[in-house]
Amino acid sequence: MAMAGGKQELKRSITIIPCFVFVELGIMAGTVVLAYHFEYSDTFPVHFQGFFCYDNTLAKPYPGPEDSSRAPPVLVYSLVTAVPTITILVGELAAFFFQPTRHKEKTITSGECCYFNPLLRRMIRFLGVYSFGLFTTTIFANAGQVVTGNQTPHFLSVCQPNYTVLGCQPPPGTIYVTDKAACTGNPLLVTAACKAFPSKDAALSAYAVAYTVMYVTLVFQLKGSRLAKPSLCLALLGPAFLVGVVRVAEYRNHWSDVLAGFLTGGAIAIFLVTCVVNNFQSPVSSAKEVSPPENLPSVPVLGLLPCVDSSLNKLSVAQQVRDTPEEFSTLLSRGLERQLARSLHLAAPGSATMTHPYEITELCSQRPPDSQFCLFPSTPDVLIPSRSVTSEV
Repeated sequence: MAMAGGKQELKRSITIIPCFVFVELGIMAGTVVLAYHFEYSDTFPVHFQGFFCYDNTLAKPYPGPEDSSRAPPVLVYSLVTAVPTITILVGELAAFFFQPTRHKEKTITSGECCYFNPLLRRMIRFLGVYSFGLFTTTIFANAGQVVTGNQTPHFLSVCQPNYTVLGCQPPPGTIYVTDKAACTGNPLLVTAACKAFPSKDAALSAYAVAYTVMYVTLVFQLKGSRLAKPSLCLALLGPAFLVGVVRVAEYRNHWSDVLAGFLTGGAIAIFLVTCVVNNFQSPVSSAKEVSPPENLPSVPVLGLLPCVDSSLNKLSVAQQVRDTPEEFSTLLSRGLERQLARSLHLAAPGSATMTHPYEITELCSQRPPDSQFCLFPSTPDVLIPSRSVTSEV
């Protein structure tokens, strides 16, 4: 319910809390549990794709555990959690305190005492959707890795196959090995080396950056500088790109794996921003109330005649102005005097036709410019200047 006169805009809703508790929290809990089973359990076994003997694309040296990387998972997960959260909190607090219109809204959930102001509602909405998307991106990336079973560039280094037992001959006489038992290395490392497509770190980085950049672009209002927002967006895009470069440079992923991760995270972020949070915009408030017809000032009923310009009249007026400008000015002045005298006569005591002597002038001056009608009294005087007119008719 929109209140006039600058009062608070009240919106009553009794479904916010039940939907949040029983629907949204349930979906979030299910997403977290599913992501946990993909990441830390053997509920979904990894598909073993097979490999060619002496495959150079899979024979890169083993770079060491993930924690020894220049972009370790702990750093990546911390950045994708902290940077968007801080950005959204700062943006919402700044918008709430520097935009007075935000204080005029509140959603009542129970009675008149329990309500959500726009600051709390927007922060819960945006951060909740971001958290849901973060776990969804993890599920998509892990599901792709489990289903495809693509190997990392260092797969053969951790697999350590016995080429003599397998009967592999040096290139070009290589064979395709499909038996997982052919790997004699650490089973945990072999399983981890079969989870390359798409790159999970690249997907999470792309999701976090895309969500944050869209928030900055659509919500932040930085006046006086056209390069502030682009610079901030590029500063956010840089670390995500570096994560992909590090994954490829350390032989932990192929370029195709990183590119697929970027596309996965970016697509999920774009979907959530455009279809779920409506480009970070609040719902459009109801239209302003229009004054009822009874409050409009009363206007006397006047004759409504179309403004028709005759071709003969136009030609006559043009000739009159060109030939005798002084005579035309005299006739025009006399016509205006007669019109004013008639208006005063109609406004005389006892005459119920018109109550305001200058109402005709006001109505004609206030009519819209695109209107095709003029307001005249019911019996207007028509003044047609021409060559044959020498005095008042």
